Amino acid sequence: MAADGPDMMVRASGLAKSFGEVEAVRGVDLEVAPGELFGLLGPNGAGKSTLIGMLSTLITPTAGTGAVAGFDIVRERPDVRRSIGLVFQEQTLDRYLTGWYNLKFHAEIYGVPSHEVEERVTRALEDVGLWEERERLAGTYSGGMRRRLEIARGLLHRPRLLFLDEPTAGLDPRSREAIWDRVRELNEREGITVLMTTHYLEEAENCGRIAIIDGGQIVTVGTPAELKAQIGQDRVEIVARDPHTLGEELRTRLGLTPVVQGDTVWFTVAGGRRFVPRVFSEVDAEITSVQVKSPSLDDVFLARTGRGIDGPAPGGAEPQAGGSRR
Repeated sequence: MAADGPDMMVRASGLAKSFGEVEAVRGVDLEVAPGELFGLLGPNGAGKSTLIGMLSTLITPTAGTGAVAGFDIVRERPDVRRSIGLVFQEQTLDRYLTGWYNLKFHAEIYGVPSHEVEERVTRALEDVGLWEERERLAGTYSGGMRRRLEIARGLLHRPRLLFLDEPTAGLDPRSREAIWDRVRELNEREGITVLMTTHYLEEAENCGRIAIIDGGQIVTVGTPAELKAQIGQDRVEIVARDPHTLGEELRTRLGLTPVVQGDTVWFTVAGGRRFVPRVFSEVDAEITSVQVKSPSLDDVFLARTGRGIDGPAPGGAEPQAGGSRR
């Protein structure tokens, strides 16, 4: 049985899942404390959805152990499911029901006491800013509204942990910000632990801590500030009339490893602002502009994995979390 307050809301040790010859998740160790807003950052195919699927009991691990809210994810599945809310990457609303009845139906399925259903549905709709839209069919909602309704649905049974799998994928910037406002508010006001996945670097900045996952493995964990501080280098971006010539000069004369993207050449170096004068004095290529940036999560990902987050993941795309329930 779980204690009233588990020391860790999520705990995984050596958690792994293979689909035939494909190793979607390879020996993940992970801890998420109660009340955290924790992010799994990685590209498509990194293993994020499969990991969420195992922690939410939808996928049986091949190896390793895991616990959510103190309950074992294999031996105590009903207890885990009562402790969590889950919002899938793919939308699963009934488009032919109103927002109100989508939530009412879900509340009844999850065994919410009948005398509490109306109050909980009302509160959930107010929490995500959809009370005024409650009588509209879900199929007429915008993408952002449907996502907010799914978050409301995941909170109806008052879970201790909310899983969000790519909650803002495919949404416009305004809708994404609205979703994040609600998630932050629920985390801070209600103390709900949130474990979310994303491949948006700027979105991961909202999290208290981040685990970077690539190729089915977690490569580093920390706060956004801690991860960026580990890089210890600035990113220098130079726009040039002949970027390829500039790149070659930076390589041969200054011993750098520049990357050419369009008319821009960039590289990382310690003390970027102090280094820039050397570029002007030691290269002949015509430079149009220079910009020095502090380390970003993109730089962290590149340093830890050897490629950008938009690059192809090793082993191909992972199966979706909802795709296998065995």
